Amino acid sequence: MKAIYIEQNGGIEVLQYGERPVPEPARNEVLVKLVYSGVNMVDTNHRSGTSKVPLPAMIGSEGAGVIESIGEGVSGFKPGDRVVYTMSRGSYAEYAAVPVNRLVHIPETSNFREAAASMLQGMTAHYLAHSVFPLKSGDTALIHAAAGGTGRLLVQMAAMAGARVIATVGTEAKAELAREAGAAETILYDREDWVAAVKQSTGGKGVEVVYDSVGKSTFIKSLECLKLRGMMVFFGQASGQVGPVDLMVLAKNCLFVTRPGISGYTATRQELDWRAGDVFRWIGEGKLKLRIDREYPLEQAAEAHRCIEGRGTTGKLLLRIA
Repeated sequence: MKAIYIEQNGGIEVLQYGERPVPEPARNEVLVKLVYSGVNMVDTNHRSGTSKVPLPAMIGSEGAGVIESIGEGVSGFKPGDRVVYTMSRGSYAEYAAVPVNRLVHIPETSNFREAAASMLQGMTAHYLAHSVFPLKSGDTALIHAAAGGTGRLLVQMAAMAGARVIATVGTEAKAELAREAGAAETILYDREDWVAAVKQSTGGKGVEVVYDSVGKSTFIKSLECLKLRGMMVFFGQASGQVGPVDLMVLAKNCLFVTRPGISGYTATRQELDWRAGDVFRWIGEGKLKLRIDREYPLEQAAEAHRCIEGRGTTGKLLLRIA
């Protein structure tokens, strides 16, 4: 089968396109013939070595396609089913062996393209807005990178919950996308003192929660934006890893900090189906609008990595497999 893989860590030059063996589904796995793969920052971390994986390694953690065959012990899924999954590496390929506990059926109201574009980022936005810090009417949330794939979905879910969103973005074009998604206010963080702007917008009190996927360049300043007993939700590191933090900086306003991950918030079949079900239903009802920025053929995965690392995206990137 055709696939993208790496034999060493590094820049986009280490991505190789070539033939790899078709995997055999083990017990409690299915073999999926992929149609689309999602492209995510975690893929670039696996490639670069920021997040360690055994080498040589297949890249890609999100895919949609059709079940080709099933391994022993599999129930609830059969060959021919349309499925989507995340958090199982190897989706930059024509076939992937996927644990059945990561699979979700694609509803009749959705297609492969939408499914691959919404699974990881949609469920991430869901657990952030509904479980890590359950937003409600009257809350104010600061959302960084609000025009990106996850950020824009999170803005929409926050607005659906009745929360007021202050969004940070890099350009005026991205600010417009954040406002279209439901942000009440936007801040160009490269041009403005965004801490001062947040304080002014909240009457000096600060926000209930900050959702930060940027990391190194925003983390400490984000803490200054929180109100008394506010929560810092750090869920990504697009600008680099956050260094050691003196926990005494939390004491002034009795702050909370959490570093959630999707595996911990889709730990059971019930939780996985709940989150994916809500995301697909809201898309079908028109309440949640996907923005697919662009798609590339599988062999151009390096271009997709170059784009996502260059902060040039305003939505989801996809690889077209078939």
